[in-house]
Amino acid sequence: MSRPTLATTVARINLIGNVLLAIAKILIGYFAHSAALLNDGINNMGDTLSSIITMVGISAGSKKADDDHQYGHERLECVAAILLSGIIMFVAIALFGSGVSSIIKKTYLTTPIPSYPAVIASVASIIIKAIMYVYTRWAGKKAGSPALMASAGDSLSDVFATSGGLIGILFSRMGYPIGDAIAAVVIAVFIFRVGVQIFRDGMDQMVDRACDESFTKEVRTLIEEQEGVVKVDLLRTRKFGSKCYIDVEIAADPNQTLTEAHSIAERVHETIEDTFPTVKHCMVHVNPSREKR
Repeated sequence: MSRPTLATTVARINLIGNVLLAIAKILIGYFAHSAALLNDGINNMGDTLSSIITMVGISAGSKKADDDHQYGHERLECVAAILLSGIIMFVAIALFGSGVSSIIKKTYLTTPIPSYPAVIASVASIIIKAIMYVYTRWAGKKAGSPALMASAGDSLSDVFATSGGLIGILFSRMGYPIGDAIAAVVIAVFIFRVGVQIFRDGMDQMVDRACDESFTKEVRTLIEEQEGVVKVDLLRTRKFGSKCYIDVEIAADPNQTLTEAHSIAERVHETIEDTFPTVKHCMVHVNPSREKR
């Protein structure tokens, strides 16, 4: 299965899952008198919109380069991730305000105690969201998709959020009605934190942040192993959506012909791009070396 196909398939699965969870939790939260579960369901409605944005971002980002976008469209996935983070943080602020208002006004005292179906719905949601997180994260890493990784982070936030809501519901059922309202606030904090992290990750890829140090070390080691390379003078990397660019300057024997120097550069170029699928393009410059290998 190709990268775009895998990413789109997972995004569609997440969309269906979020729609079903949202409807179920909103209905059960309303009839079971659980503000925490109801807020969690509203959060899943935001997840539904997030899944749609993820699908659009993946589809747009997988388009081939054209005359107007000669370096491709991968960064559109970063845009999708940033939009997703905005939705997550907006929902978190709204839920936080609702929960705090309930505590200050003590409206939780007049709210019926959450019934048992709210407990069952919360447990089921935690299990489903945990599965969605593991599956989406796996697909995100395999496809190299920042939009899917953002979606996986959103699912993880839902696991924590619903867990907090479950605790609040249980406390309410044990005779502490404020527990459900506090849980709603805790849920909002977890959701906002994940939104901030997704925003940071998306921005890092938008502003040409360097690749991970471990990845850079692997690239450097591979270059130094190539025949004709005396040493690596310069190695720069930058993220570009789900891909990355590499600029490298290598030192080679100054007494060889231009053709021989070009062959070394070409070998380094092809080896890097063949070894690391996430490398969109590698530019190699050859410098004359003062020492022979």
